[in-house]
Amino acid sequence: MTQHASRRPRRIAILGCGGSGKTVLANRLGAALNLPVTHLDALYYDDTWQPTPPAEFAERQRSLVAGDAWIIDGNYASTLPIRLAVADTVIFLDLPALTCLWGIATRRWRYRGGQHSCAGVYDRITWNFIRYVYRYRKDMAPRVHTLIAEHAAHANVLVLRRRRAVDRWSTTLPAQQPNAPHTD
Repeated sequence: MTQHASRRPRRIAILGCGGSGKTVLANRLGAALNLPVTHLDALYYDDTWQPTPPAEFAERQRSLVAGDAWIIDGNYASTLPIRLAVADTVIFLDLPALTCLWGIATRRWRYRGGQHSCAGVYDRITWNFIRYVYRYRKDMAPRVHTLIAEHAAHANVLVLRRRRAVDRWSTTLPAQQPNAPHTD
């Protein structure tokens, strides 16, 4: 991915497979950079697991990205162009399937399943979801890369492929230029 150095990030889109650590990273960055964090699952699902109608979900995102500063974590490829078009930083957590499945298992253990909107966790595990996670790198990651190339050529793009790389990059944020180009 092409990367562009720019000033301190103000509009950050965090993407990746379920269990890759999007929520954890978003919360970490929000605290380190003093930016508001939105978890897309909290916008998409209501308290009874009912999804928001597509047009309303897209409009909610358009309102969010109109702001001066934000961190938004979540995939939702159908509305990804809305976020990518105005993000100055895109972080794609492109972790292996087994790492993501382990992340899902530890999240289940930590939160005991269910919805935890304050933490951005909507822990609903089905066989279809497990299959999606397992096949993410083959089926979805190419689509995400294409969408990034089409809609975020102006942004600083970081593709992190290991949990250790995510941790190393995020823990150095206060000491480094927050958006220094990096691929690991």
